[in-house]
Amino acid sequence: MSSMRTERDSMGEMKVSEDAMYGAQTARALENFPVSGLRFPRFFIKALGNIKKCAAASNHGLGKLRAKQAELIAMAATEVSEGKWDAQFVLDVFQTGSGTSTNMNANEVIAHRCAQLDANTPIHPNDHVNMGQSSNDVIPTAMHVAASDLLMHELIPALIHLHAILKQKAEQFDDVLKIGRTHLMDATPITLGQEISGWAHQIELGIERLKSCLPRITALAQGGTAVGTGLNTHPKFGANMAAALSETYGIEFSEAVNHFEAQAAQDAAVELSGHLRTLAVSLVKIANDVRLLNAGPRCGIGEISVPAVQPGSSIMPGKVNPVIAESMAQVCAQVIGNDATIAFGGASGLLDLNVMLPVMAHNLLESEVILANASRMFADKCIAGLEANREKCEQQIEWSMSMVTSLAPVIGYDRASEIAKQAVSEGKTVRQVCLDENLMSEDELDRLLDPKSMLHPHED
Repeated sequence: MSSMRTERDSMGEMKVSEDAMYGAQTARALENFPVSGLRFPRFFIKALGNIKKCAAASNHGLGKLRAKQAELIAMAATEVSEGKWDAQFVLDVFQTGSGTSTNMNANEVIAHRCAQLDANTPIHPNDHVNMGQSSNDVIPTAMHVAASDLLMHELIPALIHLHAILKQKAEQFDDVLKIGRTHLMDATPITLGQEISGWAHQIELGIERLKSCLPRITALAQGGTAVGTGLNTHPKFGANMAAALSETYGIEFSEAVNHFEAQAAQDAAVELSGHLRTLAVSLVKIANDVRLLNAGPRCGIGEISVPAVQPGSSIMPGKVNPVIAESMAQVCAQVIGNDATIAFGGASGLLDLNVMLPVMAHNLLESEVILANASRMFADKCIAGLEANREKCEQQIEWSMSMVTSLAPVIGYDRASEIAKQAVSEGKTVRQVCLDENLMSEDELDRLLDPKSMLHPHED
């Protein structure tokens, strides 16, 4: 057992481990919320540290904080932003809906560290570290800053990488003729490159959607304090904070146009989550297509082969499964579930403050992190190593009864339908039936049944 010390807050005394960097308010919250073991993620703690550092500099510049106090807070807050004290952020995500407990966790850790750095300069967690701030504007600001950081520096670069790999594969396989499928049934021919180009464009559109919400997610609540009026802060504090955080992150942040909206509602987080959900829908479609085209390899579609990254079965020797695509699909399921929570949280704002902030922040940032990680994994360990099974693709084109589609303009839909049915019932190709029936010359049949002629619209 570690020795204990006594800490005090407005409610009285609390016993805190001598090793702990936090104080009484964090200790109370630690007792109050033993719910899940889930903690705020690294990017959120990084944002909190940077907010406290920028706040100290802003308050000093506005004449509210002495130079030495601002210097100490900035030093300690920088250590928080860099992850040095992550183990001291001990509180459960499922806590007070404003995130007050975690804001005070940051304030107490920073104040305690300041005392370690210089015991002669008084730093109070509320009076100095939290000067000009409220949990009600700090926590939504931290969520927006962390979400923007992840979006610009992790997720969008990962998607750009995946898009580039998909474009490369689309070009590589542009000459691989295969059968198209609608309703999971044989359709007219397509190239594997054309099919993959559709996946690439899905990702391109996903990137565009994410970028479109940047003006809202980069607008910060900081400066509104308790209810949006800015009570107990300087009129320039919000704008100064946005400018300082912009310089810190290399992202153009702005002060919220309306602080009442910025704290009472969380529509920007809901919007971003909706785009993440759409991206997840795109990615699971691509992952499932990969799994279907890879199915077999001998007794299924088998038109592509995914890289073998691990044994596929504990009982069936030699089996290889599309595990990277399966992992991606599970990530997408999680993101879609996270979005439902975020939407519910956004709809649960009450009057002048949304009190679902911690769970919204946790789910939003988790979605961004796992989508970024999974997109790079999917690009590098699955898509980059895809191989086309050209012979299988050619065989299945010839065997498909949908080849009869190109004959319909010449012999009519009804006669073409009869040919297709006859091909199925007799176990023959469309070409064989047409030759047996002397439907047309072999040269004309070769021209009409050339799969390359079916890849694009033509006038004649």
